[in-house]
Amino acid sequence: MKRPEARVRPAQLPPVRISPARRRTFQRRLLSWYRRHRRDLPWRRTRNPYHILVSEIMLQQTQVDRVVPKYREWLARYPSLEALARAGAREVREAWYPLGYNIRPVRLRDIARAAIRRHGGKIPSTRDGLLAFRGIGPYTAGAVLSFAYRQDAPILDTNVRRVLRRVFLGDRATPSEKFLWRLSEALLPRGNAYDFNQALMDFGATVCSARRPRCPACPLSRQCVSYPLANPSAAGSGGPGAWKGCSVDGP
Repeated sequence: MKRPEARVRPAQLPPVRISPARRRTFQRRLLSWYRRHRRDLPWRRTRNPYHILVSEIMLQQTQVDRVVPKYREWLARYPSLEALARAGAREVREAWYPLGYNIRPVRLRDIARAAIRRHGGKIPSTRDGLLAFRGIGPYTAGAVLSFAYRQDAPILDTNVRRVLRRVFLGDRATPSEKFLWRLSEALLPRGNAYDFNQALMDFGATVCSARRPRCPACPLSRQCVSYPLANPSAAGSGGPGAWKGCSVDGP
């Protein structure tokens, strides 16, 4: 489940500096965990930008187990941008039921129409092109770029925010959205954004969860400034020691 997106453009932000050794260790341990524990989700079996966009819009404010059957049903009914573009607003709302937040299917239909009108029936492969659509924010743009087009694009959703905050800053730290985008970008392994971004989301959903984090089984525990986190509400606040090895260039 992903919360609504704030309009932050990570490419325009100064970078975070993080020690190379710490970055490599984080990448290696996270990707090793992902190879063993990745979730088998239908949208991970495709590189079709439209299919991936459908999954990302559906996952906004909606749990994965509710999205899986509706994703399959939606694509059976609207297998292409062209098929979706022909649909009416009432029809797509009915097809979307019972996911809720019924502005989402209408915006998805509007994206299909705009893609046909402005991009020759294709989902753009640039951040600016994606952000020009109403209903696509920085997270969704990064997801489409990294998952469909295999570009080195960072992401930042609810699960990723939690993992980065806990591991590098402390569970009760309150870093800005801009800082977290910079951190996500700094940690990204070049040429492997797809697996890394999927790993971050899976790890936040299944290990570093909001209410019951599985700290004893965490492969990142030796790096995590919040470890052990038996009671999230009692975690450290992320004081100066938590920021060691993680600094920002620029204001």
